[in-house]
Amino acid sequence: QVQLVESGGGSVQTGGSLRLSCAASGYTDSLSSMGWFRQAPGKEREGVAVFDSDGSTTYADSVKGRFTVSQDNAKITLFLQMNSLKPEDTAMYYCAADYRIRRYSGSRSLLPADFGYWGQGTQVTVSS
Repeated sequence: QVQLVESGGGSVQTGGSLRLSCAASGYTDSLSSMGWFRQAPGKEREGVAVFDSDGSTTYADSVKGRFTVSQDNAKITLFLQMNSLKPEDTAMYYCAADYRIRRYSGSRSLLPADFGYWGQGTQVTVSS
């Protein structure tokens, strides 16, 4: 199993930036994918960005061009650089990981149900 701990959340104004980190521990050698998800009050959890073990990345349309997901060389820390933040980015952000990579009709899955391991989350609040 793997344990995940997020950090880096906070409050910023529209247009600001934040960098989230996710530290993984435990059985990390065989992880195939790590990703970021978010959940706003009253809304379902949604995928933001994932980083696969082959170095490929996938982003939700809503964050393309503004967010960048990356991983350290040891493959135990995942980052999410968030620029040009908007009030609609306000949410609890969660780090997730899994030992499999799911694709549907050739597209990389950003479904929360396809990730089995989760952190506790870090809050991001963007004010206008």
